[in-house]
Amino acid sequence: MKEKRRQFLKQSLATAAFALPGSLFGNPLSTTARPVEVKIPLVKRSRPTASIRFSVIGLNHGHIYGQVETLLEGGGQLVAVYAKEPDLLRDFTKQYPNAKVARSEDEILEDDTIQLIASAAIPVERAPLGIRVMEHGKDYMVDKPGIVTMEQLEQVKQVQQATQRIYSIMYSERLGNPASAQASTLVQSGAIGRVIQTIGMGPHRMRPETRPDWFFDPVKAGGILCDIGSHQSDQFLHYTQSKEAEVTASQIGNFNHPDHPNHADFGDMNVRSPQGTGYIRIDWFTPEGLDTWGDGRLFILGTEGYIECRKYIDIAGREGANHLFLVNQQATKYYDCTNVPLPYGRQLVSDVVNRTQTAMTQHHCFLATELAIKAQDNAYRLNT
Repeated sequence: MKEKRRQFLKQSLATAAFALPGSLFGNPLSTTARPVEVKIPLVKRSRPTASIRFSVIGLNHGHIYGQVETLLEGGGQLVAVYAKEPDLLRDFTKQYPNAKVARSEDEILEDDTIQLIASAAIPVERAPLGIRVMEHGKDYMVDKPGIVTMEQLEQVKQVQQATQRIYSIMYSERLGNPASAQASTLVQSGAIGRVIQTIGMGPHRMRPETRPDWFFDPVKAGGILCDIGSHQSDQFLHYTQSKEAEVTASQIGNFNHPDHPNHADFGDMNVRSPQGTGYIRIDWFTPEGLDTWGDGRLFILGTEGYIECRKYIDIAGREGANHLFLVNQQATKYYDCTNVPLPYGRQLVSDVVNRTQTAMTQHHCFLATELAIKAQDNAYRLNT
């Protein structure tokens, strides 16, 4: 009898659960309301208040064009350019015809009127160049990875400390993206409470025929986690406001490029700090069917809500790029971040003039790249 009674009670409770109003268990997906849509208005920005003269050395990655535009928007004046490769130099001067073509690197380094050097040289050459730049009394803005080994990092730190020059790595997935900038504003306003985790995904399209030989050599390029992973390390530190952090696990693999056995086309890593945790995944598997080079995404989890940035595309959704979704205790919102201004260029120019650290602290810059280098150095190599 007791067994039959237990069975009866189980069946009765199950039936009751189906009969109770859905609101007691959460609304079904079919009744979810569309999020409130917020389009950030275009606001005409005033002219930058600070100005500097800058030049370029090293054109080996196309990111140099974004770096130059960032500095020009920030109040910089492009003076000169030097590159060893005639074809790269030809393309650059076509874009910026007023830039003087220097005959040598030293011609730029020894020009006392130039305050900052920007570079996107071959990655392994970036730190040694940055050391020469700082020793010549100039500040340095370099593409990521700005440093590719722990030995280089220690050398750069020593020279930076001795010269007190700025060594700024442009982590463009945050500093050059309007959705990331809007996420910073929302996080700083407390929209999702205290940030406790970030998840960063950095898929890229390969197209190996377009890549130079150095790209496939981790000694020259730094490796997948050192390179692209530094973007994500920067975002983790920034959004969690972490001043110290460590890598708890990392792995890399080459799943689809046997012609380049030393190359890795996949990597992921876990990081943590007293403020939170982070998971980072990088790959070179963006399909040709996607309308952009990669579906870069950032998830920021807070104690009172969460943010998702779909930086470059919203597949099967809204057109264009710079999408941000916010869910917190008050509402669900979608932000079109196209018109969000990017502060990094103006901040960096101001830092050069005023000897401040508003664009990025030097400690943050070095810690982000340190995490990426350590993840690369200690990564478990998957048997692919």
